[in-house]
Order: sequence, then C-alpha cells, then structure tokens
Amino acid sequence: MTVRVLVADDQEIVRTGLTMLLNAHPDITVVAEAANGQRAVELALSLRPDVCLLDIRMPGVDGIEATRLLAGPGVADPIPVVVITTFDLDELVYAALRAGARGFLLKEAGAAMLAQAVHAAAAGDALIAPSITARLLHTFAAAGPAGTPRQPVEPLTEREEEVLRTVAAGRTNAEIADELHISLSTVKTHVASLMTKLGARNRVEIAMWAYEHRP
Repeated sequence: MTVRVLVADDQEIVRTGLTMLLNAHPDITVVAEAANGQRAVELALSLRPDVCLLDIRMPGVDGIEATRLLAGPGVADPIPVVVITTFDLDELVYAALRAGARGFLLKEAGAAMLAQAVHAAAAGDALIAPSITARLLHTFAAAGPAGTPRQPVEPLTEREEEVLRTVAAGRTNAEIADELHISLSTVKTHVASLMTKLGARNRVEIAMWAYEHRP
C-alpha cells in the first residue's frame, strides 16, 4: 500500500528536498506541500493524507500547533504526524509529543530514517530520532503538569508491563515480538489493551505514560 504524505516546511528548498527523498520510495508518495502550518492543516483536513511531515518553526501556525489541530487531544479522527526540525531541543520534543506527534526527527536524520518514520507513523508505531534519548524525554515528562497521576482503569498484567517497557523504549511491533518471543498479532493485542487501560490514543501516549509513572 502506498503511504500518502503531506510535507510542510516554510523553506522551499527543504520542502523540495524532503519531497524528492520521499518520492524516491516506490511505496511513498507526497500528495501535497505547504509553506506554513495553517495551509498544512487546511490541506490535511481536505486530502486526509496517511501521514503529515511538519517542520516545527513555521510562520503563523507553527508545527506544534498544527500537530495539535490534526492529532491532539480532542481530535475525533486524528491524522498521524511526524515532526521534523533542525533544533535538537528537548522542550520541542516534549511539546511535539504532547501535541500528538507520532515521531520526532532531526533534518540531519537521513533518507532511510525519514522513510522509516513515515512508515512507522502510518502503521500506528512511533519513531523518535535516536539522538533524542529516553532519559531526556523522561526529564521533561517528569516536569509536566502537577496533579494526581492517572492510573490504569484496570491493573496491567505482567506481559502488558513487559510490552509497556518495550513501547517506551521505542520498539516497533516487530521488534517487540522478536524480543519477547511472541507473535505479531499478540503484540498488537497487548498494545490495544494498553491503550484502553491507560486511556492512550497511540503508542507515543503509552510511552509518555510509562515515563511519567514508571521509575
């Protein structure tokens, strides 16, 4: 199946480069480009691409706000978003993930990781640039809004705890299946159960819950 992608960046040369890199893959096609966040949101809602690739620093509506509008809390039918930036700032990672992004990449990541992040987002997985470590994400998650920690609606099973740990580590479904020696369908079942029990809409929210509630 071809993954349809919308690319948004305020620099034309960057948009062109990203589009060329993505279109070089036979199973990825860029269906639209936008020079700012507002236009990206308009096009995304009209065309319903499989994935939106959004730059953070754009005039007017930036990538974080565009992500929130397309995939944030309260969005009934969210569109998967991967955020891409030149700025390796932890507060941007935290803001992007909180806004609903399924991936966070630096523009230096390379063509292979760019395609991998798009495929992961389209499949419901999440990919964060390796240079953005779990330790830093944990630090910013710990600095989130104060209050009574949200608890699972039902206790997690031992296997769900294992899957929770691997999701928080950024593993894909296939990697989890291999690591835990279970089938891919079993992994999907456990991930779906975690979403229900944790009140999470996607894998990134599962990971954020883990960083906030597990030592």
